[in-house]
Amino acid sequence: MDKPKALESMELIKPYKGKRVLITGHTGFKGSWLTVVFNHLGSEVLGYALPASQDSLFDEINGDQLCTSVYGDILDKGKLKKTITDFKPDYVFHMAAQSLVIDSYTNPLYTFEVNAIGTANLLMSLTELSGKCSTVIITTDKVYENNNYEKAFTEQEPLGGYDPYSASKACAEIVTSSLRNSFFKDQNNKQAIASARAGNVIGGGDWSENRLLPDIIRSLRNHEPVKIRNPYSVRPWQHVLDPLIGYVKLALALDSEEQRFCGAYNFGPSHENVYTVSDIAKIALDAWGEGQIEISSSEDKKHEAAYLNLDSSKATNDLGWKPVLDVKESVLWTVEWYKKYVNDKQGALEFTKCQIENFLKIV
Repeated sequence: MDKPKALESMELIKPYKGKRVLITGHTGFKGSWLTVVFNHLGSEVLGYALPASQDSLFDEINGDQLCTSVYGDILDKGKLKKTITDFKPDYVFHMAAQSLVIDSYTNPLYTFEVNAIGTANLLMSLTELSGKCSTVIITTDKVYENNNYEKAFTEQEPLGGYDPYSASKACAEIVTSSLRNSFFKDQNNKQAIASARAGNVIGGGDWSENRLLPDIIRSLRNHEPVKIRNPYSVRPWQHVLDPLIGYVKLALALDSEEQRFCGAYNFGPSHENVYTVSDIAKIALDAWGEGQIEISSSEDKKHEAAYLNLDSSKATNDLGWKPVLDVKESVLWTVEWYKKYVNDKQGALEFTKCQIENFLKIV
């Protein structure tokens, strides 16, 4: 498939200026970064989410000053539908989720409700819109049936999931496909829906528990050994801005030719950038300038896939997208953000904007 000319340059993302952009889950880590991106692009941003957690990036960047926030649960169908129909978005990015594998073992039913039923609530709310709207449903790289074969998953691979988080996100993909086919497939319908699969993103301002870089930074700040689980596990590590700009490009493609780009897209790092958990930890410690690694010996480890990688050639061929930062650069950008934050907690928004501006210069 030929690459759409309208997507050859980030300069052509200017069509977002003045457009109405709805982001669910905007108070989360990725949602906060995306909010700053669209604020930078001059969009009118409305966020729908639960209030930000304590010590969140959203609060650190004064996120409510960058967008209009509606605080509500994605499971509250009435409030969600009213928010969408009142705002009449041009673009929707659905990020509201229970996003942690470990937490999904503790709260499996809630994980399935938020990730599967929450996605259905959003999509059915969109059926109330009469105007044109392009929607990107963000799931995860973990939606594939993973037997730990050392292969990069394409979008045609079977969906699955061992843990509740992965399975719930695979359910979200099935929900998206089903409702798109059932309610949005008519060529006369002005709405277009795609899903985006990416994961293991890193970047400044992520303070989530049981995530590698946040755990590393917490240990380093406290002058404690960095404890890591599964040191030889491989993940598609990438800086948060790489997939986010992929989502932005995908939404523009949906807007240009509504039905042509409907479907699923992977957004992962280049195949040569294969790093283990231990590799990432060592790069981070070198960038920080101190610290030591300890391998966690907990006997209560939950199942996590040993190998995970994505084939993103479809996004490259269709959208002209490719990762900008390699894995080492991604870790260095992330550690740089945290080091600046430690010295100036009031500068989180400035650091975030600066990295976005620098990123867009090299796309």
